[in-house]
Amino acid sequence: MVDDRLRRRVLWSMPSGIYVVGSGTGGSVNLMTANLAIQVSVEPKLVGVAVDASSMTHSLVVAHGVFSLSFLSRDDRAVVRRFVKPVRESDVVRTGGVAVSMAGEAVDVHETGAPVLARAVAWLDCEVRHRVGLGSHDLFVGEVVGVGGPEGDVPPLLRMEDTRMNYGG
Repeated sequence: MVDDRLRRRVLWSMPSGIYVVGSGTGGSVNLMTANLAIQVSVEPKLVGVAVDASSMTHSLVVAHGVFSLSFLSRDDRAVVRRFVKPVRESDVVRTGGVAVSMAGEAVDVHETGAPVLARAVAWLDCEVRHRVGLGSHDLFVGEVVGVGGPEGDVPPLLRMEDTRMNYGG
């Protein structure tokens, strides 16, 4: 028999980044905190993100076939908490029909139209190539069609343990 408390502690201790996934285009958009993102292929450049199948973000990724991934500085740990629940429409500011702010954070759009946090130290814009059902989550694998970041090295990125949040178990 598995000790559930021990299993949770071990799973919570797994090293993990924490990111903000953007989804949708134009009128329907969302940003969501996520902790599983990984490069899965070098050629072509493919990145996978796990998204809760019951989430608004999941519905938008399925509908539009795109997602963005915003990488945050370790100093931005409070920002991810703004996106643990769906962004209410009243918290989206638009100019010309395009979101420019969500939950008080400035956003940009790039190749796919999925929102990217303007404060991101780096970002990826992806078109979905594969979707794999994995129980409570689906893994969306997207081809990188746009990227942004610093000229030099990317600064230390936000990690799950920086936030006092936990996931898993």
